[in-house]
Amino acid sequence: MKIIFAGTPPFAAVALEALIGAGYQITLVLTQPDRPAGRGMKPVSSPVKLLALQHGLPLLQPTTLKQPEFHAQLEAFGAEVMVVAAYGLILPTPVLRIPKRGCLNIHASLLPRWRGAAPIQRAILAGDQETGITIMQMDKGLDTGAILLQRSVSIADNDTAQTLHDKLAPLGAQCIVEALTYLRLGTLTAFPQNEDAATYAPKLEKEEAEISWRLGAQAVDRAVRAFNPRPGARAHMSGLPLKIWQARVGADSGGAPGEIIATGHDGIVVACGEGALVLEVLQKAGGKKMRATEFLLGHPLRPGDRFECHK
Repeated sequence: MKIIFAGTPPFAAVALEALIGAGYQITLVLTQPDRPAGRGMKPVSSPVKLLALQHGLPLLQPTTLKQPEFHAQLEAFGAEVMVVAAYGLILPTPVLRIPKRGCLNIHASLLPRWRGAAPIQRAILAGDQETGITIMQMDKGLDTGAILLQRSVSIADNDTAQTLHDKLAPLGAQCIVEALTYLRLGTLTAFPQNEDAATYAPKLEKEEAEISWRLGAQAVDRAVRAFNPRPGARAHMSGLPLKIWQARVGADSGGAPGEIIATGHDGIVVACGEGALVLEVLQKAGGKKMRATEFLLGHPLRPGDRFECHK
C-alpha cells in the first residue's frame, strides 16, 4: 500500500518509524519547514524530516498546501492513503480528496473529547483519568471525521504532558498500523462522532502557565504537570520569575493563597485556595532545575513569604 505521510514532532516520527517497519511503501513525507531554535536561533529540522532522510524517503517541506500546483504534485505520487500525525498545517479539501482511500489522522485523545491542538495537556488540566488514541477519517472540520479505531490509556496521578505523550506516541503508532491492516483487509468500519459530547483543546497560551494560587492544590498540581515540559508553570516571588517543574498535593495547614507555610527537606509548602502544594523542583530564570532543598540554600525562603497572586 502506497502512503503519503504528513507529520512533524516526535509523536509523528514514532508513527512513521512503525509504518516503515511494517513494510508500507512511503512514497512521500511532508513535514514543517526547518525552524530557528536554541540560543543561536539556527534552523532545526523536525524529527520526521531527520527520520525521512535517514531512510532515504522523498521529502517536501511546503509552507502552505493551498496551491493547485502542489495538489498536482501530490497526485503524481499515486498514494492510496495519506497518514497525518501532528503535522501542523491544515489540509484543504482538494488535498483530502487526493488519496484513493482518503486521509487518516492519528489524534492523541478519545474523540470527540479534546478536538484540537493540545489534547494531551487539556486532558491533564481537566483531571481526566483516561485518554487515548483515535484513528480518524479526516474531513474538512477540526477533528470531526468518522472514528475508525480507538484505544485508551489511563492517566496516572503523576503523569506530565511528557510522560503521557510517551505513553501515547507508541500507542498511536500501533493503532495506525492496525487500522491500515484492517483497511487492506476490507474490515475497517467507521462510525460518526457524537457532536453532543465534543470538547475542544485549543493550543496553550503562555498566560495560562502562570500559576493561580487561588485555585485548589489539585488544580495547581495538574497545571504544573500539564505545562511540563512546555512552557513550564510560572510563578513570581518579589519580582523573581520561577518555573515549577515538579510538585505534589500536601496537607492543608492554613495560610493565604501563595503564602509559604513551611520549608524543609520535603520541599516548599505553599498555601492554595484549597489545600497546599509542595514544590519539589524549581528553576529561576537563566538557571538550572533544582530540588527544593538545593534551591533553598541560595534562596532562604521562610514561612510567611508569599508568591505573587495576581490571578
